[in-house]
Amino acid sequence: MGRPTIADIARQAGVSKGAVSFALNGRPGVSEETRTRILRVAEEMKWRPHSAARALGGARAGAVGLVLARPARTLGLEPFFAQLLSGLQAGLSVHSTALQLLVVEDTAAEIEVYRRWASEHRVDGFVLVDLQVRDPRIDVLEELGMPTVVLGGPGKHGSLPSVWADDREAMLSIVEYLAALGHRRIAHLAGLPAFQHTQRRIRALRDAAKRLGLTEALSLPTDFSDAEGAAATRTLLARRERPTAIIYDSDVMAVAGLGVATEMGVAVPAELSIVSFDDSVLARIVHPPLTALSRDTFTLGEQVARTLLAVVEDPAAAADLKTPTPRLTVRESTAMPRR
Repeated sequence: MGRPTIADIARQAGVSKGAVSFALNGRPGVSEETRTRILRVAEEMKWRPHSAARALGGARAGAVGLVLARPARTLGLEPFFAQLLSGLQAGLSVHSTALQLLVVEDTAAEIEVYRRWASEHRVDGFVLVDLQVRDPRIDVLEELGMPTVVLGGPGKHGSLPSVWADDREAMLSIVEYLAALGHRRIAHLAGLPAFQHTQRRIRALRDAAKRLGLTEALSLPTDFSDAEGAAATRTLLARRERPTAIIYDSDVMAVAGLGVATEMGVAVPAELSIVSFDDSVLARIVHPPLTALSRDTFTLGEQVARTLLAVVEDPAAAADLKTPTPRLTVRESTAMPRR
């Protein structure tokens, strides 16, 4: 049997379709006895309102969308995304709003989902993550007119409001700390080069190199995976003039890099300092525990949820929100380099 209709409920309850419409929408026009009977029949038939029909009536979907164009296997390993999703859902649940999540293969598929969900009135708005250089998604979401909040910035996201932290300032705090310890050969295992935050971190390291007297400041792009993090670390440590410190754009890569250093007999932190751009339980339970940039990612997710719900309620409420810059938590994976 297909989706039950108002006509099916009317036939089962022995009333008109108009009476069913009044009862289901909480409008006057039927007695309380009839309303109760209709609602009971609707529940027995597991009737749910059609999203498009509901939208035509001005009702909301009660959900927001998050579409991720990243390998599902990689996402499953990242504590950052687990905490972000938990915070998002917590912030939405307070207002009885669901999070509709879909993982797709690329940006083109992501854009197609935005168009389809908007046309089907499946969600009330979107959370946009992984802001890209010359991001094609911005124009599409502005064209659709859907409430959208970007996680990332500052700027380069059109008229869409954002929640962001300063990646440049965060990277500089790492580089300046390592330079103060005496490190002059620093490598950076970056994320995907198409991402704006990756480019900001790369530029921050490059810009600081001369000012801090670094002899090497090398950034290598990766896909954030443990496999690429390990492979790139192995290449760096096999060099004749290897770096004395490596900054990793994710805790998963940093832990993989620590494993490679152990495998190759490179002592951490005596011969190599390691810093992770993300902090998590992973960074704290390995030996030695990793120096990392710490922030409350759960709270960040809650802030994104609150910001998006405010824009859904009132588009004029759209504004950029700068969150605190992640702070450097020093642990035993960093030390002065050997001379």
